Amino acid sequence: MTLVAGVDSSTQSCKVVILDAGTGTLVREGRAAHPDGTEVHLDHWWQALSAALDDAGGLADVSALSVGGQQHGMVLLDHAGDVVRPALLWNDTRSAGAAAALTDEVGAEDFARRTGLVPVASFTITKVRWVRDHEPDLADRVAAVALPHDWLTWRLRGYGPAASSPLGPDLEQLTTDRSDASGTGYWSPSAGEYDLDLFKLAFGRDAREATGNAGPGEPGTVVLPRVLGPGDSAGGIHPGCFGPGTAELAGSAGSGHRILLGAGAGDNAAAALGLGAQPGDMVVSVGTSGTVFSVASRAVADPSGTVAGFADASGEYLPIAVTLNAARVLSSVAGILGVDFDELARLALGAEPGAGGVVLVPYFEGERTPNLPHAKASFHGLSIASSTRSNLARAAIEGMLCGLSGGLEALRAQGGAATRLLLIGGAVQNPAVQAIAAQVFDLPVVVPSPGEYVARGAAVQAAWANLGSRPDWPVAVDAAPAPDFHRAIRQNYLRASSRVDPGN
Repeated sequence: MTLVAGVDSSTQSCKVVILDAGTGTLVREGRAAHPDGTEVHLDHWWQALSAALDDAGGLADVSALSVGGQQHGMVLLDHAGDVVRPALLWNDTRSAGAAAALTDEVGAEDFARRTGLVPVASFTITKVRWVRDHEPDLADRVAAVALPHDWLTWRLRGYGPAASSPLGPDLEQLTTDRSDASGTGYWSPSAGEYDLDLFKLAFGRDAREATGNAGPGEPGTVVLPRVLGPGDSAGGIHPGCFGPGTAELAGSAGSGHRILLGAGAGDNAAAALGLGAQPGDMVVSVGTSGTVFSVASRAVADPSGTVAGFADASGEYLPIAVTLNAARVLSSVAGILGVDFDELARLALGAEPGAGGVVLVPYFEGERTPNLPHAKASFHGLSIASSTRSNLARAAIEGMLCGLSGGLEALRAQGGAATRLLLIGGAVQNPAVQAIAAQVFDLPVVVPSPGEYVARGAAVQAAWANLGSRPDWPVAVDAAPAPDFHRAIRQNYLRASSRVDPGN
């Protein structure tokens, strides 16, 4: 039996799955937590990856591994391979002003045509502009800009700071893939290459793609990771990458066993691979953020910025709409009500669809779709009669799902075919979320069995690189709630959200 491993280095934690490459059957798994916050030092990711691999029993019997990671996180490195500053994550909104400035300078239509997206605070290009404007001394030190999965793959290959890596700080060895590169705001899915003029506009310095050859490049020019294709390998894991005494995590140096590294992917593209998503499938993921995406055969350019026209990890495209507010909406309202998730579900299912007219617009952390980074959450339609615990609980779930339904409609407006909806993420195991999803969405809802689909998709990449062809693993289904569409739920939500104060 050939084993492959997939990693999901997400906002909240690092997960590792080890699967049978022939069938996709889970053999073992591990995880470790990441710190909270919207910026994090990269050492925490490296320590969590080591701990998660240890929890999964190491890699001594594994043939290949690939890393899926949270998109857009800004990783800045200097010439010595050291981290210049903590990474700004996708959910750090301090660069909202930079996003607006870049849009004004280029124009929304031109930005969408060139990169498939219009800048919002989530995207990497806005974060490098923010550093240029607010931390110029740090910006002067930057020799390379990468993404979370790029950095982890680089470190696994043995590269990094001279004092703590076997092969040293060779920035020319940085790699990424088309799915993650397409979320930066300076890579074109349609052209398949970096838009270096946009990067220079944002950061004020020239950049170029890494060569993959050993040695220093042009002084003063920022290195961007080399973009690998679907099924490509980034190289092999260096057995000493985790330091002395941890060879079992990365293979034994004396055994001759080489663990191949896949290209890696952004988290949503990896989830699409893990689900085996096909044209016509709309995937709604309810995690820290909420996402709606589909697999498409053509690049999408939406000048409104609602849909980002990313590339996927299979050679196709991945139009996507993202909300900042998803599972934490439920935990926030559960906290207000003083209940756990089971009791939140019981309360919600005890209310009628539409929650007696109570609507939650769930912008607890600002919002990306629509682009309202400074907005706040608000309840609407409260009266003496409607202000019940059950209505508040149902309004929380309806509001979260209605925010995602706006993304679904935006994808349809871009020509996306929609025949069924795949509902994934930890929060969708809540029975109220499943039942209410069938009332909010006007598509058949399918809930795949719980699983780490980002890590599973990374494992697909690992098997693809190792075996030479993409595996076709079956995906089990946990639930398929009966269709029960209520148009009024979303109509009430749209009326309430139109009255939201955008903030300052």
